[in-house]
Amino acid sequence: MLATRVSQKESLFYFVAYPAAELLKKVRFTTRFEAEEGRIAAAEPSENDEIGGFIHKVEHSDKAFQRGLAKAKVAQIRNFYETCGAQPMIPGTVLLFTSERLVFSPTASGSPNGSLMVPDGQYLIIDGQHRLAALHFHLKKHPEEAKNIHVPCVIFDGRNEDFAAEMFVIINSTPTRINKSHLIDLYERVSFATPDRKLAAKIVDRLYSEDDSPLQYRINRLGGRSGKEKWILQAELFNEVHRLVKGEESSAQEHVTKHYTVLRDFLKACAATWSGAWGKESHMITRPVTLKALVRICADLAAADTEPADGRVKRWTALLAPWAAKANDFRLDGFYERFAAKGQTERVQKIHKELNKLIGL
Repeated sequence: MLATRVSQKESLFYFVAYPAAELLKKVRFTTRFEAEEGRIAAAEPSENDEIGGFIHKVEHSDKAFQRGLAKAKVAQIRNFYETCGAQPMIPGTVLLFTSERLVFSPTASGSPNGSLMVPDGQYLIIDGQHRLAALHFHLKKHPEEAKNIHVPCVIFDGRNEDFAAEMFVIINSTPTRINKSHLIDLYERVSFATPDRKLAAKIVDRLYSEDDSPLQYRINRLGGRSGKEKWILQAELFNEVHRLVKGEESSAQEHVTKHYTVLRDFLKACAATWSGAWGKESHMITRPVTLKALVRICADLAAADTEPADGRVKRWTALLAPWAAKANDFRLDGFYERFAAKGQTERVQKIHKELNKLIGL
């Protein structure tokens, strides 16, 4: 097929005007789509398909939401295809990936134009699944239009799985696509994430999953769409933990364990100090505004007293004892008047300052 080879720094990729009918036979969808004319099944990635498995996992991390959103979005795009008139149906490029190394034969020496081989396998869609799904259903209804529709595509070939994963994250990093909580789960896979961000993400993951964590299963990893009771959004907690570890140059397991155990022990001391109010709906102690302040206090305390680790919870519980008498200040009723502020940022700072003062930090 005819293609233009594009060179940018160390990257090479191809631009192709792909005939619609041919393209739809060569792509595989990682999300299920439905319409009146039928359905597109989600292709289950094979065991050795790391990229497909990665994107499939991300897109299905919240199945009910993803399916509802996909159906509505495809219907919207289909309606546009029906009514676009003189407007181009798909003016933006669809991004495709194949791990196969494609052969490009230029029309002349040094020319960016030439012939590009078609891969033996199917393309993975990095960006454009909804547009292609809508096109699939549109052509089922109007098959006579297929010969007149070409889809602008950019094809990336022969790269490793981390390249595709990183591009997927970059493309989907706007608020209308995958939310920040999902991106935090992906930091380990992308090269642009700094070691301290990867470290913070791993710590938050352990705070969510470990049996000895006071926050186990209380962190909302679905960006506000969880039906279960949660205390804090993963993105909010990540920001505070990142403040705590900012500048760290390693996300190795020993560093994760070191910081996790400090946070765990501090939160255990907080839970013991506020035993009657910890986790109670009537109080604001385990709401985001207070939890964020507590992580900052943990950083202050850890700078002065982390060792020995043995007996740390007991030692810190004794230190935090003055907080117990202030539990009523964190009752939901009247909380925002007692901690008056212009917004949450200022309120977190105020709680941080007042609780630190009580324990002499």
